[in-house]
Parts: sequence; structure tokens; C-alpha cells
Amino acid sequence: MEARLDKWLWAARIFKTRSIAADACKNGRVTIGGVKQKASKMVKEGDVIEVRKPPITYSFKILQAIQNRVGAKLVPEVLENVTTKEQLELLEMNRISGFVGRARGTGRPTKKERRDLDDFIQPVFWGDSDFDNDFDFDFDDEDEEEAL
Repeated sequence: MEARLDKWLWAARIFKTRSIAADACKNGRVTIGGVKQKASKMVKEGDVIEVRKPPITYSFKILQAIQNRVGAKLVPEVLENVTTKEQLELLEMNRISGFVGRARGTGRPTKKERRDLDDFIQPVFWGDSDFDNDFDFDFDDEDEEEAL
């Protein structure tokens, strides 16, 4: 039995929607034997599919070429995860590091970055009751004469 690649990726719950699976194929993130494949490629049992989802590349062996989506409990009957240990260690290291995956300086700042920015722009002076954000300075008479 055979199934379309994008349909199988969706049915095996590798991607949330079939259109996302088709886009991944179109953008070259899905390969079979190191060759980029189109979404319309027919796959069969025994094929090994590599799916690049940054930061790692997953590898799946097809046990059943299905066309209809299956429940999460039935996924082990449909595919076998044959991802290398190096890739899984990379995923674990990325998870431990807490790195979000957003390049610094792009997009909206995180909550922590926002607080750091606010502290930089408006530093907090604890115990300094003379500090006023309005910056209204009162000059003494002597200072005014010097200024003129």
C-alpha cells in the first residue's frame, strides 16, 4: 500500500495540518534518502523519512502507509522513530539551555528583556527622595546670575 508523503506526514501526526506538511516538503525540509521530495511523492512501508524541524532532524521509518489520521495512541503502529542519538542529545541540550530559538534583536522583546530595557531607560534610585522624573531644576539666585 502507498500514500502521498504530505498525507502520511499529517496522518502520522508529524505535522498538525496537511498544508503545513506540504509546505515543509515544498521548502525542502523533508527528504527520503537525502533527496528532497515533493508532497505528491508516494511513500511505502519501509521508507525512511527525514524531517528537519530545527534544531534537529528527525528520522522516521514507515511501518504502515496510511492516508487517514490516527489517534495518538496508534502512532507507534504507524511509524518507528529512528532518529540518531546525536540529534536527540542536541534536542535535550537545547531544552536544558532554555534557549527560545529567537535571534537576538528580532521580534518583540521577551518579558525579561523588556524589564531590562525599562531599567536601563528609567533607573530606579532607592532612597533618593530628591530625584524627580519631571526634571524641574530650581536654580539659586547665584546660579541664575552665573547662567546669564
